[in-house]
Formats: sequence, structure tokens, C-alpha cells
Amino acid sequence: MAHIVIEHSSNLRGRLDLPRLIEAVHQAALATGIFPIGGMRTRAYESESYRIADGHPDNAFVHLSIRVGHGRDPATRRAACERIFEAACGELAALFESMPLGLSVEMQELDPQLSLKKNNLHEYVKRRQAGPAARA
Repeated sequence: MAHIVIEHSSNLRGRLDLPRLIEAVHQAALATGIFPIGGMRTRAYESESYRIADGHPDNAFVHLSIRVGHGRDPATRRAACERIFEAACGELAALFESMPLGLSVEMQELDPQLSLKKNNLHEYVKRRQAGPAARA
């Protein structure tokens, strides 16, 4: 499982193509091959209250918090984190060149004792991927 939360400053409203960023980050995570599609969640939130660096109103940020299930070694997690970060940087390159922007990604591994889940998405995704005959 990987849950990706994209938080961004509200001064990016209208300048940030969120659907495209969400799709790029989601696909980059899946492309690592270590996260099952049924466990993937990617969403974004705008932060209205913030102060960045010297407080100039042009300063902006985009931060990705990635929470992953337990069981992957640090090197595997690092490689996945880098791939997701590269995708985000690619999508945000034009903004980065045109304004003061802080980009960051952080990955956290969930404690298996403190992470409860109930998920039937895996079965639905498998049936959809198998095609119409499998759904009948």
C-alpha cells in the first residue's frame, strides 16, 4: 500500500494542474512495481494558512507525504521515493523555473501493529482488468 498526500500552498491555485500532478505521481508509484494498485491512494489538499521562508507572498510549496506498508527494505523505499520525487519535479518544472517554490517528498513506513485496514479494492481492480467476461 502507498498513500500519497500532496499538500500545496494556496497561492498555487490556478497555476498548478492538480489532476495531472496526481496522475503523474500515482503512475510513478505504480511503476516502481512495489505497490499493489488496489492499495494505492493519491490525493491533494490546499493549505490556506502557511508561512514560507521570509514570508513573501510569492513563496510557494508542494510537499508529498508518502505512507507505505511495512516490509520493504530501506533501499527499496529510497528508490521508490526518488522515482516519485522525479515525477513530481518533472510536472512542476515550469512552476519551479518561474517562482520561488519549495518541493519536498517524505516517505514513512507504517507500524504494522498500528495500521488497521479493510479493503476490497484489490478484487474489484482484478475483475476490471480481466475484462467484461470476468465480470459476468
